[in-house]
Amino acid sequence: MSGLNLSALGLHDLMDREWLAVNHVGGYASQSILGLNTRKYHGLLVASMSPPVRRMVILSRVEEFVRAGGRVDPMSCSEYPGVIHPNGRAFLKAFSPAPYPRWAYQGEGWTIEKNLRLLSGENTVILSYTLLTGDRTVELEVKPLFALRGIHELMYQSSGRLAATERSPRHVHIGATARTPEVFMAHDGEFDARPNWHLATIYRRESERGYSALEDVWMPGIVRWKLEPGRTVHLVCSTDPIDLEAIVARGESVADEAHTCGNRAITNGPRSSEPIRLTDSTLQTLLCAADKFVARSADDSPAILAGYPWQSVSGRDALIAFTGLLLVPRRFWEAKALLKAMVERLHHGLAPSEFPEDGGSPAYTSADATLWLANAIYAYLKYTNDEVTVAEHLLDPLIRAIRRYRTGSSLGIACSQDGLLSTKQAGQGTTWMNAKIADWLITPRAGKPVELNALWYNALKIAAELCSRLGRADCADEFSRLAATVSTSFNARFWDTERGCCHDVLLENGVDSSLRPNQLLAISLPHPVLWPDRWMMCIETVEKKLLTPFGLRTLAPDQPGYEGRYQGDVVSRDRAYHQGSVYPWLLGPYVTALIRSHNRTDVARGEGRAALAGCLALLDGDGLGQIGELFDGEHPHCRGGAIASARSVGEILRCYVEDVLDPVPPKLPNEEKTPQLSP
Repeated sequence: MSGLNLSALGLHDLMDREWLAVNHVGGYASQSILGLNTRKYHGLLVASMSPPVRRMVILSRVEEFVRAGGRVDPMSCSEYPGVIHPNGRAFLKAFSPAPYPRWAYQGEGWTIEKNLRLLSGENTVILSYTLLTGDRTVELEVKPLFALRGIHELMYQSSGRLAATERSPRHVHIGATARTPEVFMAHDGEFDARPNWHLATIYRRESERGYSALEDVWMPGIVRWKLEPGRTVHLVCSTDPIDLEAIVARGESVADEAHTCGNRAITNGPRSSEPIRLTDSTLQTLLCAADKFVARSADDSPAILAGYPWQSVSGRDALIAFTGLLLVPRRFWEAKALLKAMVERLHHGLAPSEFPEDGGSPAYTSADATLWLANAIYAYLKYTNDEVTVAEHLLDPLIRAIRRYRTGSSLGIACSQDGLLSTKQAGQGTTWMNAKIADWLITPRAGKPVELNALWYNALKIAAELCSRLGRADCADEFSRLAATVSTSFNARFWDTERGCCHDVLLENGVDSSLRPNQLLAISLPHPVLWPDRWMMCIETVEKKLLTPFGLRTLAPDQPGYEGRYQGDVVSRDRAYHQGSVYPWLLGPYVTALIRSHNRTDVARGEGRAALAGCLALLDGDGLGQIGELFDGEHPHCRGGAIASARSVGEILRCYVEDVLDPVPPKLPNEEKTPQLSP
């Protein structure tokens, strides 16, 4: 089995590395490599009860033992206060996250491969075990442990009485209660009904993060198999009734689905809308990573999960990651459906920012989400040339939203006489830097934020271009004139000549000159508002203080309020969230700005690739096929936040294709051929 080299990794190293599998309706499976749950969000079946939200940890984990030659060897690991028991670390020899999670365990006289497969489109997990080598029959014993609660909650023995019944020799039914759902389990072994609670499982990451960390999990019984060399056995768990043979047969297609994902044709919309196939292993891994965030809702409409394991659907994050997740991989149907859904949900000109986990109404707390929507519409048109959809469904709502911004809207959005946009909402952060503790806004940016106005100018230019292209000349002139005013005002008021960069926020009285990466959008967006003769100075200033191997710091280390470590309880972490923490998604704007400022030369593309190297190495290594949300601002830049981030993957995939690879399709008629990249 090829995969991560475990020989040099200690117990804690293995706990730090977390794998992820998804079912494309919001559900997932995730644990540490050891099979030890370090978070309450970990589980082997985390089901979406109202896709893609209302997720519940159904099957928390399994405890596995091999009986051979008079010995009982544990394969699994579990942690309780002060002890890890069982502890199968010594028997774990290999792990690979692709095409689905696979483990190899070896003891005296036996080698077993285990794999986990989630079925796409439903809440079903298949655990399979194969005795690869052995000189005798061995007995495998598996104890399924259930949590049966929401992802943000914890289960306790006192929460309710649970019961399981055998509906047939190989099918077990766990009935629903007032607090827990109905669950089905099937296997091809022997079931020994021994209902029991395993008390006080501890989740060390929750404890470190200042949350409750003890949970009781419930075992309905033990499943046992006699394994001969070459035999594969299965344990299936689902929120729906199980046809074991059919489910196992469907599981065989999971590897094919992963292969198809990594070998998608791509499109480089800025250069051509034609399909392109590249033999680039990094690109293939990025495409597979991107695929995990695209889910289907209960009504079959597309949704973008902001991150795993705890983040829900985010309008802003979906729009930031839009090009990378949907357009580059040629998922044009999902892209169109998502844009149509977003414009239908515009409220007072605002696009929805968050869709809550409980399935309730969306929140409208982002002043920039509508402007990211304009950017996504423009990217969609460039990649697809689908003027019909833009003209019939997207342009009029966009025009109304921009006009609402101009006349004023919720969140204190107002356009002043100089054309610049301001936002101010008491007790609420309205930009992406919105962390707060109670009523304390940790990164207050009320006023005229630099990226909001870069996005505003970009949206005005987009609206003008679309109106001109689609026969709305009167609107085109309106938006063009306002954009010209914004450009003049932006360059007069935001530019700090002494430092060679932009102020972060224009205040009612004065400026906030904190050195942050937000100004990069003034260069990287399709219509850059910053004058070109300032690009190089701005990028050099940002590079010097903010660039790290894994992204850009949210605040320069020499600035007041800088926090270089994202760790500790919720207050400590939120203090650092946008006050120094490093975000990989910001590499997208940085790389685009860098290569654009150097006229897209090969040397600049090489520098862009070098800037992405840390995240791409992580993707292929310890990240197990994903790029997380953030890193510490200080060396060694430890990982923090969500283990998989749509923004991070989407923006790195976008700039990797559009700017670093910059591929063009072959111009050989009637011949499909894989183009080669220049050295």
